[in-house]
Amino acid sequence: MTVALLVLPDFFLVALGWVLRHRLSFSREFFAGCERMTYFVLFPALLFQSILKTPITAGSALTLLQAVLIVLVVGIVLARLAGPLLKPPSLALASVSQCAYRFNTYIGLSLAASLGGPQGQTVMALLVGFAVPVANVAAVYSLARHSGGSLWRELLRNPLVVSTVIGLIANFAGLTLPQVVDVILGRLGAAAIVLGIVCVGASLSWQSGKTQPVLLGWMLAVKLIVLPITAILVGKGLGLSPLESQMLVLFSALPTASAAYVLAMRMGGDGRMVAWLISAGTLLSAFTLPMWLAIAQ
Repeated sequence: MTVALLVLPDFFLVALGWVLRHRLSFSREFFAGCERMTYFVLFPALLFQSILKTPITAGSALTLLQAVLIVLVVGIVLARLAGPLLKPPSLALASVSQCAYRFNTYIGLSLAASLGGPQGQTVMALLVGFAVPVANVAAVYSLARHSGGSLWRELLRNPLVVSTVIGLIANFAGLTLPQVVDVILGRLGAAAIVLGIVCVGASLSWQSGKTQPVLLGWMLAVKLIVLPITAILVGKGLGLSPLESQMLVLFSALPTASAAYVLAMRMGGDGRMVAWLISAGTLLSAFTLPMWLAIAQ
């Protein structure tokens, strides 16, 4: 019950975003602007500052890197396995496969702070920092094969990848920020989480386009069931601390990020199927997240 109560406020913010967009007539353009500001300005500031201020040792970084890589690889492999098993259209598979392993960082960092305080948010920031480039490479590569887009161009213009890499380089170089810059980034980051979660709710959509129910169910099962189980086993196998294990389970059980829809649309994929998966996954995760976190405890 305690875990469920901690998760509840973030999903109320998701619901608020949906109400503002679909019941109180806040325009699509309004939320599109909010999403762009969050994605290109606020969230990169949060990610960079969190990674820069995280005490990273080679041993702890390597263990967490191994853990998050195992979880992501399982998601990527199972997503691609849907091709030979279910034989969906190749573009549909390329579009929705990212929903099996991409994650909503806004919800993740907010819940990490609620569950583990500053230490929990620090571990989550490190997991996200390692996972963002890997997940983006896999998603962009899959769609680039169909759209003819450039993998490296997409990655180099991705603000989350850029802020993660710069944050890691600055951390290992031992750099510190001037106090004024640190305060500015802190305030930008504080706005990122709330605004990002509200925008998640505003973006929810139930139009799935060309229906592929078995394919959609496969991706939801991988993301919300298989990956949390994998994270629990990985945490035990690698001997992670209780807090690290809990954050890994939280990371693995997060719904898919709305950025998956943006990427699919920009690269000529089936955006409506991706939007439906994000919406269904976000709704279902309100029930599955507390369950997996309770098991992880």
